[in-house]
Amino acid sequence: MTAFTDHRPAAMALLTSGATLRPREGQFLGGLAFDANPLTQKQRDWLRILLDRHGLPPFSDGGANA
Repeated sequence: MTAFTDHRPAAMALLTSGATLRPREGQFLGGLAFDANPLTQKQRDWLRILLDRHGLPPFSDGGANA
């Protein structure tokens, strides 16, 4: 699997995957899907957790937003 390098497609992939999301997870992903601003460390961590939890490719920003 190829890692996501942009958080917006990663968030959209989760939203459209059919995964059962909690309301806060959906709200978080919806916000990320349309926000081009760099992610905070906490946002990157949560996105990575959600992608892993739902069996999607990992998120790897290459440290660009660190």
